[in-house]
Amino acid sequence: MVAVAHGSKDPRAAATVEELLSAVRARRPDVPVLTSFLDHAPPAPGRVLDGLASRGTSDAVVLPLLLTAAYHSKSDIPGVLARVRRRHPLLGLRTAATLGPHPLLMAALERRLAEAGVEIGDPGTAVVLVSAGSSDASANATIGRMAREWRARGWYGVVPAYASAARPDPATAVRELYGAGAPRVVVASYFLAPGHFADKVRAESLEAGAAAVSDVLGAAPEVADLVALRYAEAVTAGDRAAAV
Repeated sequence: MVAVAHGSKDPRAAATVEELLSAVRARRPDVPVLTSFLDHAPPAPGRVLDGLASRGTSDAVVLPLLLTAAYHSKSDIPGVLARVRRRHPLLGLRTAATLGPHPLLMAALERRLAEAGVEIGDPGTAVVLVSAGSSDASANATIGRMAREWRARGWYGVVPAYASAARPDPATAVRELYGAGAPRVVVASYFLAPGHFADKVRAESLEAGAAAVSDVLGAAPEVADLVALRYAEAVTAGDRAAAV
């Protein structure tokens, strides 16, 4: 498995990704799990795959550590893999699905909120579900759909917000919920790792009056389970295709 994370200049991000992948290795000790980053931190996925090919590896599963399908999963990673295939035509490559959306991520969000002192499904609490935001409208729509589905858990309300590229921003969403009568507003951070966006969301949400802001998903057990699941799905899909 070659896991591909977004990458960040913030060293906490790479450390969090390594913590997550250590948990994945514990779940799948039979699978070599390698780390790579699209930007800001080494190693790049192409370099990792080149190394595997040079050592005679015949197959690899490339697994995006991305919470929604957007530009990175639709363009960047396929571009990397196309170049690798040209250099190493004998290296079999399978691409796993992005992590989200998936019920395990909702469970991880609830875990982080509970750790922040939030009663899950409290009818007196409204939730702002915050993602990084994207220029890809379908990715932002996915967050909106997740928010609508989450309301069924009993919350006062759940609305989406975005740290960049789309509206509303989390501080605006917090203020609007209070303006609409919400007794208490909390923010659920839909980020895999710490960094600029997560820090910005926390600071601005608390300033706007949020009662709590959850930590990033990081190495939550549900996320590690999901990485292992996406790997297994990719292997099974590849085996089925080979059998046809």
